This record gives sequence, structure tokens and C-alpha cells, in this order.
Amino acid sequence: MRALVQRVSRARVMVDGTERGAIGIGLLIFVGVKNGDTEADAEYLAAKCCSLRAFEDKEQKMNLSVQEVGGSVLAVSQFTLYGDTRRGNRPSFVEAAPPAESEPLYEAFLRFLRARLGAEHVSSGVFRAMMDVELTNDGPVTLMIESKG
Repeated sequence: MRALVQRVSRARVMVDGTERGAIGIGLLIFVGVKNGDTEADAEYLAAKCCSLRAFEDKEQKMNLSVQEVGGSVLAVSQFTLYGDTRRGNRPSFVEAAPPAESEPLYEAFLRFLRARLGAEHVSSGVFRAMMDVELTNDGPVTLMIESKG
């Protein structure tokens, strides 16, 4: 699994003009699932995102996790994180898991986040929906996390 993590001062996701998830200070996490990923990958990725030191302490060092700053997470499924652009101009998505495999792992990722942060601190987009995502990137800080090496 792959997560593109952005430290934000605010973020929200809209589906058909309706807000489906929103956070203030925290992490916007775009999540992609690869063929062969397992629930162990979802658990690893959630733990890594929750403990990621992406927030500054009093000395302006990135030493604090989202939990330590009392922040929240907005997680959005995004199969395009596995788009391969090495050949040609159109991305290939052969590495992305099909929806029947990726949806349960995305849901597991959300479940693991909620177990660590509390349900009130985790919002999400809508799996397979066309979404509008708005964010204010803080820093900017954007990091990529992989569940496998």
C-alpha cells in the first residue's frame, strides 16, 4: 500500500456538492492499494501515518505526531497513486488492485486509524466516487509512505 501524506491546516472532500469529510489541523492521506497487499499492509500504513513526526515542536523541529498535536486525519482512496508513467504519456494502472480487493483494505486502513486516533479524529472520502478535495497544505509538507520496501 502507498500513502501520500500532506500536513494540512484544513482539508475537506466533497461528493456531488455535499461535504463527506472535513478536518482542521492534521493529515490528508491519499491511499492506494497495490495488487498483493494484505490487511497487514493496511495496519502497518495506519500505524506509520499515526506515529509520523510531521508536526513541529517548540523548536520548529518535526518531532510531533498527529496524535500529539490533537489533529485529525482525512483519508481518501486514490488508485492513481499506482499510476505508472515510465512509458508513454498515458498512465498504466496494472499495479493498482481492483476495487473488489482494494476497498476492504482501504476500509481496514480506516479501521486501524480509528482504533489509534479515535473515530472522532478520522474522516474519509467515498470509495470509487468522483471527489473534489480541498486542502491548505501546511509547510508545505508532503511525504510518501510505502508498506513494502
